[in-house]
Amino acid sequence: MITYKTLENTNIESLHQTFLSAFSDYEVKINLPLWKFQNMLKRRGYVPNLSIGAFEDEKLVGFVLNGFRNWNNKETLYDLGTGVIREYRKQGVTSSMLLAMKKLVKYKKANQYLLEVIKSNTAAVKLYKKQGFEIIRDFSCFEIDKNKYKKEENYQVKHINKIDETIWKKLEKFHDFKPSWQNSIDSIKATEDSFIYSIVYLEDSIAGYGVIDKKTGDIPQIAVSKDHRHKGIGRSIVTDLIKNTESHKINISNVDNSSKSMKEFLLKLGFENIVEQYEMILKL
Repeated sequence: MITYKTLENTNIESLHQTFLSAFSDYEVKINLPLWKFQNMLKRRGYVPNLSIGAFEDEKLVGFVLNGFRNWNNKETLYDLGTGVIREYRKQGVTSSMLLAMKKLVKYKKANQYLLEVIKSNTAAVKLYKKQGFEIIRDFSCFEIDKNKYKKEENYQVKHINKIDETIWKKLEKFHDFKPSWQNSIDSIKATEDSFIYSIVYLEDSIAGYGVIDKKTGDIPQIAVSKDHRHKGIGRSIVTDLIKNTESHKINISNVDNSSKSMKEFLLKLGFENIVEQYEMILKL
């Protein structure tokens, strides 16, 4: 018999092994050693007592991992990973976990529940719609091999240890779209020592910036001031970011498809569009 309960008493190693098993046949290959898994949870704001596990005789066979933050001025739960081990699928486990989640969040007074799902995962999209989730944005995810990137450095790029609140407020004005949960300022702050912060200054003002994970090659944010685009600043920043990560794979996830300029910029640099996602929300 499968039972459902929160995850504050489930150790990280058990959670990690179940996560790998559940995503072993996922459309996107998951390369997630324990340290990387822990970093992902921290960055996305994982809260064990707001997350649900499916257990059979104390063995974890499914999970809904959630973060909790203020998002768009509303208290928001974020699904940072939902999965079920293959032999327990098609038994209503995911639906039961989501039902348990709805009961749980009543006590937390969350206003909404946010998630992302790969567009081609039609079964999951259908399930979420049935649960009341609505599509609010669609994203593209990009990747490039470091060795295939053509380096170009036309501007001097400087590094700072971290970005403070005053600077963030200036940089937000560079954005063409609001970054997704995992790429948000709060997510960067949660693991701020994991990142390199690359900045181009023109006449003592910031003209562009980028952020990259030193180990994983993930770029959560890159933007150039609207007054300084099409001058090679963005390419210089990307070149610097790529030089300062250990990873050979460079990833930029969740580019809002409404931003044609960002997509065109990445494709011009040689990035490949590897997957498409929906951002979905459930009003609670």
